[in-house]
Amino acid sequence: MRYPPNFLDEIRARLSVSQVVGRKVSLKRAGREFKGLSPFKMEKTPSFTVNDQKGFYHCFATGEHGDIFGFVMKTDGLSFPEAVERLADEAGVPMPKLGPRDEAREDERERLYRIVETSAAFFEQALTSGPGAEARRYLEKRGLGRETIASFRLGYAPNDRAALRTHLAAAGFKAEEMIASGMLIGGDDIPVAYDRFRHRVTFPITDLRGRVIAFGGRALDANAPAKYLNSPDTPLFHKGQILFNAHRARGPAHDKDRVVAVEGYMDVIALTEAGFAETVAPLGTALTEEQVKLLWRMSEEPILCFDGDAAGRKAAFRAVETALPLLKPGFSVRFAFLPGGLDPDDLVRQKGPQAFASELGKTRALFDVLWEREAQEQDLSTPEQRAAFEVRLKAMVAKIGDAAVRTHYESELRETLWALNRTVVREIARGQGPRKGAGGAARRNNITPDWRVRERARLGPTAQVVPQRRSNASPELVTRAELASPREALLLKTLINHPWLVEEHAEEIAAMTLTSKPIAALRDAILGTQAVDNNLDSARLRSQLSGTGLDKVVNLVERSVTHRSDRFAEPEAPRAEVEVGWRHALALHERQVGLQKSLEAAVQAYHRDGSEDALARICEIQGLLARASVQAVSAE
Repeated sequence: MRYPPNFLDEIRARLSVSQVVGRKVSLKRAGREFKGLSPFKMEKTPSFTVNDQKGFYHCFATGEHGDIFGFVMKTDGLSFPEAVERLADEAGVPMPKLGPRDEAREDERERLYRIVETSAAFFEQALTSGPGAEARRYLEKRGLGRETIASFRLGYAPNDRAALRTHLAAAGFKAEEMIASGMLIGGDDIPVAYDRFRHRVTFPITDLRGRVIAFGGRALDANAPAKYLNSPDTPLFHKGQILFNAHRARGPAHDKDRVVAVEGYMDVIALTEAGFAETVAPLGTALTEEQVKLLWRMSEEPILCFDGDAAGRKAAFRAVETALPLLKPGFSVRFAFLPGGLDPDDLVRQKGPQAFASELGKTRALFDVLWEREAQEQDLSTPEQRAAFEVRLKAMVAKIGDAAVRTHYESELRETLWALNRTVVREIARGQGPRKGAGGAARRNNITPDWRVRERARLGPTAQVVPQRRSNASPELVTRAELASPREALLLKTLINHPWLVEEHAEEIAAMTLTSKPIAALRDAILGTQAVDNNLDSARLRSQLSGTGLDKVVNLVERSVTHRSDRFAEPEAPRAEVEVGWRHALALHERQVGLQKSLEAAVQAYHRDGSEDALARICEIQGLLARASVQAVSAE
């Protein structure tokens, strides 16, 4: 529905931004503005501002920016019409009157809502009756408790073609209305309309306001033509635009800043019961564009969870195709693949909730799954085959609609393809032949760089130990918090486990911008050690570093948590994988450092003059930072 501008302005006039935001954020006045902690990100220093005169809020931590309608949409997961309706009611502003046609249409929709709600109550009651015994046994076998069954309003559709039809007719509904609601099957070639759901466990599907709009049904008869059956599209229900459990999940999703999309109703229910209330599912079909956008209303980087078997990966690859054109700064998807062919329901019941939580900590970025999609089982032994592989990848990346995101994907693709070509050529030269789906990079030629000459000159001809260039604080007192950047720790961890990198990337290592003084001191010590002894292995490097006073830093770096995608940093990682992983991490680090400096300058400019141009510049830089931030390594 389109709203008259004066109607929206009247709501804004009656409800200040600080009044609406202040219900969720503790605000303190700071001059003409209000400040508070961001509702979108955990922080200790307030970076969230509200300006009633200009009618907007802005979060410097995340880049979120908007008015009262945008704030309610973001924090409560509402659509724009829902936010307007809620705020209009709070402001005491009457909704615009509908014309006669609109009123008639709304009356028809209201009757359809009543039909599906009446059906839900009928199915719930039938589950508790004698004929519902088999359905109750099925739910008990799946381990569902009474509270869960009641919360999701699970029910039973009797094995009778007329049971629901008779009940709805007694409630005063017409047959054509029952057919329009999707509860009955009818048509010109069907003399008497009959119940769509028969001898099935029923799962009510709700809209974002919690109103029942459709059903899913699980067959209890092993010989049923379809194991699962959904309502057809109706005036209330469009399968590709709804997610099962979205109404319940959006609150927990906002609180956790995470939403998990799984494949089935029972997966959602089992995970919710296990403590993952932020779980949703598409309705038996491949993920649609509308569902991706709905997920983004709950979290900027939803996790798509699939079985780890071939069918699960095939479904994940379809999701890549759907999401890729929609990507925008700060908004993407990640992928979780479950082990052993287990679905989420099986995993939590066999191994407990912690096993599922562990898998959510091993998610993979969209770019990685896109690469796997094109690289699987590919023979890349000839230039022509590698060229065809490159063309396919570039064609996929070209589908990205947002220019900024597309540019970063193109850059990452160039880096990874470069690494792939080096790996393949090196393996062919060694007579090994390329691996199928290869994605690593071989080492560069072993050439002594200029840095070694400079380091030896600095240390002197008799130097045998690493010079102790310390941070201002004693390294013995360094804490994990002082290792400011998890990615910096990751880079140094890789160097310690794979000292040969220093030989090949010394100039880049020496030029690295490091925000952590202890890590910078460790970097200098590693360079100095390698300058004296160019045949160091990891054990000898650790031994040399142990006498420098940097033991605490080394221990913290080595204990830094890494994800599955960062396995290149581990001691057992192959050289080809180490090279490409380290180069990629370094590129992301330098990109983020540069953008962060630009952001700091832009924030200072905004605080000086408070101009819209300065704020726009901040938003632009934060959009560029989003891609790097999404891929940042978590040390927790």
